[in-house]
Amino acid sequence: MRFSKGYDRKPELLPARPGTATSPRSRTSFLLLASFLLFACVFPAWASDEKDPWKVLDEGLGVAEFSSSSSDELEYRITVVRIDPRYYAFKLISASENTREKMTVREWSRQFNLIAAVNAGMYQEDGLASVGYMKNFDHVNNPRLGRDKTVLAFNPSGPDVAEVQIIDRECQDFNSLRQKYRTFVQSIRMISCDRKNVWRQQAGRWSTVAIGTDETGKVLLLFCRSPITVHDFVEVLLTLPLSLQRAMYLEGGPQASLYLSTGKTTLERYGSWEPALEQNSSIQIPLPVPNVIGIVKKVP
Repeated sequence: MRFSKGYDRKPELLPARPGTATSPRSRTSFLLLASFLLFACVFPAWASDEKDPWKVLDEGLGVAEFSSSSSDELEYRITVVRIDPRYYAFKLISASENTREKMTVREWSRQFNLIAAVNAGMYQEDGLASVGYMKNFDHVNNPRLGRDKTVLAFNPSGPDVAEVQIIDRECQDFNSLRQKYRTFVQSIRMISCDRKNVWRQQAGRWSTVAIGTDETGKVLLLFCRSPITVHDFVEVLLTLPLSLQRAMYLEGGPQASLYLSTGKTTLERYGSWEPALEQNSSIQIPLPVPNVIGIVKKVP
């Protein structure tokens, strides 16, 4: 996707992806497809108690939906999946390492037995390589460490670091931490080390999926389908009762995806461009992506 000025580094235009909704022709195709395909999104019975909005799905796994208004007086519904790394292991699944073909997050989840999955960041024109640095054990998807300031790290090589963390290169020594993990996903920082919104305001609005960590070390998958500027999305996140400490942008527009299935609860969220779909529309169009971050339950 293409970005307007507003994110936490020198503004530039990232390459448009062939076949996605970045061109007028593909946007038209997307809307035509949307008129024929309907995907029912399963909404669990969310907790109504404002003091405890979380629906517990299993030990260490919870989901909540929050409604919030921004400065433009529009209501935004945000879905959050909260994961405790003590009970769940994180996996990076890439087409470049496995199938060589993109799949929807639902398909990735079913093929690799993932309980939940989201995009593992933006990707380049070849349809496989991540925009930022991406490495999974011995497999390197993109060897170049770009200018973006946050790197999601997991699969630690020893017990002296957190199982999962978002490394902020502005206030942490990435070179030393790089030796202590085996999986990395680099992307754009949304919240600074001192918990400030670092995404400048912009004109464009789209659906957004991001990943964050809270003050206890739990991982948060953050999704807003309503078209919203990323700056406003961050502002809303900071007001929610999430104890959010760090957050990293993963994807926006139609490719933004979130899938979760525990057997009893199924949750699917797919994004859109403004004004392609009304924010409360039931139309869900899953688009294939090359890289996903997923979770599996740890074996006791």
